[in-house]
Amino acid sequence: MQSPIQILTAPTAAGKSALALELAGEFPLEIVSADAFTVYRGLDIGTAKPGVQDRAAAPHHLLDVADVTEAFDVARFVELAEEAVAGILARGRVPLVVGGTGFYLAALTRGLPLTPPSDPAVRAGVEAELAARGLDALLADMQALNPAEAVRMERNPRRVVRALEVYRQTGRFPGEFGRSRPRFAFEVTAFTREPADLEARMAARVQDMFRAGWADEAAWLAGRVSPDAGPRPTVWQALGYREALGVARGVLALEDAAAQVTLATRQYGRRQLTFTRTQLRAPVLTPGEARGQLRARLSR
Repeated sequence: MQSPIQILTAPTAAGKSALALELAGEFPLEIVSADAFTVYRGLDIGTAKPGVQDRAAAPHHLLDVADVTEAFDVARFVELAEEAVAGILARGRVPLVVGGTGFYLAALTRGLPLTPPSDPAVRAGVEAELAARGLDALLADMQALNPAEAVRMERNPRRVVRALEVYRQTGRFPGEFGRSRPRFAFEVTAFTREPADLEARMAARVQDMFRAGWADEAAWLAGRVSPDAGPRPTVWQALGYREALGVARGVLALEDAAAQVTLATRQYGRRQLTFTRTQLRAPVLTPGEARGQLRARLSR
């Protein structure tokens, strides 16, 4: 019987990639990325995508599999991730899913919601309402109807639009539908750091990204996909790219952009932890505890 596939998750900047590479020195691991934006070719700096040296230390999957002009959704992620896991197992090696995109991990572990197909007219109406009323107003509507579903959105505008579209079609939110059966069984190891340590790491990472040329990368992205196109392009939902573009265009000072992105990163990290506890139902460990737990599970 196949042992459960291991998942490692943590808030952004907590060090999950470093821990995965450390374990790759002990086990014949291949890493399957579960990140909504490292899938895009060209989004390297602002996504903290593993570099050449990291990829040499352990094979990585689901990096650079889509062009920035494409929409990449959770169904495609699950399809590619399951294919990657199957291929790794067939080679006699050990898959490790690593990432912080909670709804990708939920779909991988619990299956995809069996929601109805999109209705362009209903979707257009929700998108117009989002533009007129704002994200907070739509989330407040969802909170009144289904608090758990509002949390599950992770303040992602694209997911909010889809959820309200489904609700207006059916009277139910996506999370209230049944799910497809996952191809594999999974176990989740989650960790975080002390708040002050994590916030310092987040701030340092943002500074490093700007020093590495994040503003130029955002300008390149704007040349491929307009950030003002409607509906909001998937790639422009990536954390910090609008601020980085503001720096590139000279409308936002670097110090202000870094402060704004750091704050948004802290807020996102808190949402990641909430999702891990409530939706993935995984205890959040310390880094040392996570290392020990994952090492023991990989040794089985």
